[in-house]
Amino acid sequence: MASHHEGVAKETVPTHLPLLQSETEMSEQKPILVVAGIIEKDGNILICQRHRSDAYGLQWEFPGGKVEPAEPLPEALRRELEEELAIQVEVGPEIFRLRHQYPDRYVEVVFFAITKFSGEVQNQVFEAVQWAPRGDLPQYNFLEADRDLVARLSKGELV
Repeated sequence: MASHHEGVAKETVPTHLPLLQSETEMSEQKPILVVAGIIEKDGNILICQRHRSDAYGLQWEFPGGKVEPAEPLPEALRRELEEELAIQVEVGPEIFRLRHQYPDRYVEVVFFAITKFSGEVQNQVFEAVQWAPRGDLPQYNFLEADRDLVARLSKGELV
């Protein structure tokens, strides 16, 4: 009987509860919704280097940003690209979607093809903006979340 009681006691030790609660909170945490555009011109893809003072500074990403509450995704992307690059865009189809847990944030990123844009690309917020040949993309230090997409883009599997 004592061994059975010990088994019950081990299963109901309160120290397990916070761990189970934190695991549940992590799995149910709502991600930050972000949109990004894949802009291609003459076989090159526009990539942007995060400003050195930003979180994950100097890493590369695709232009875009956070979606405002109730904002349609294409509208959010148009707004972000106007703010970041001073261009007006036509948002094409969704081409990729991912969720990624960083140490400090959980994001869901929705990538769209940008079918057309007008205006000259002007760097408004980044450390650098560059047109990179598709095959060279893996040579850049991209954000961890973007690396699978980068590999697929570089092989011509998307866009």
